[in-house]
Amino acid sequence: MSQDLEQIVYSKNVIEFVAVANEYCNFVENHAQVNRRVFVERMQKIFPLVYLKASLLPQIDDENAESPEKFVNEVEYNFLVNKLAEKLAQFDSYQEVFDERMQFSEEAIDASISENICDIYQDLKDFIMAYRIGTAEIMADALWECNNNFQNYWGQKLVNGLRALHALAYGDIDIDQNDEAGFKTEEIKNGGRQSGWIDRHFSHFDEED
Repeated sequence: MSQDLEQIVYSKNVIEFVAVANEYCNFVENHAQVNRRVFVERMQKIFPLVYLKASLLPQIDDENAESPEKFVNEVEYNFLVNKLAEKLAQFDSYQEVFDERMQFSEEAIDASISENICDIYQDLKDFIMAYRIGTAEIMADALWECNNNFQNYWGQKLVNGLRALHALAYGDIDIDQNDEAGFKTEEIKNGGRQSGWIDRHFSHFDEED
């Protein structure tokens, strides 16, 4: 691998994206440790961070790029989707307006916040795990694929999901009804808030709460 490509995979924008992606995955994996309101408010804050950092990723023109190994299998994906759907309950579904199927349907298309979250999670987790291998060639392939998927697939899911999360966070909706009992609205105890870079962003938001 050329020195120029090594500079790309270790560049500031890429490392910051890795930090945000890692925080996203940690939070989603540890969602059971917070109640529904905290979950919604944190996802509403981290969605735009992921979008921003993904939009700043450098382009890699690699016609020979290979798809890296996948680490999130279908069973794990479905398990996580079901758990998030249980947490969000009746608030998981929302009407989608940016869907290709809309042109063929006279009725609204239903979408799922939990599926949006997990579609993004799957790509970010695969990306992080590939980066942890530490081989420059694998890192470059993972970066290329993540960038491509962001532009063509889950970037739109971020935007769509944020609209739904915004409505839950600020709308006239009692999202606390029928929530799990016993949770405290405080920090995640294990697995989250590990990155100093992302902590500074969350601490800024928390001061405004």
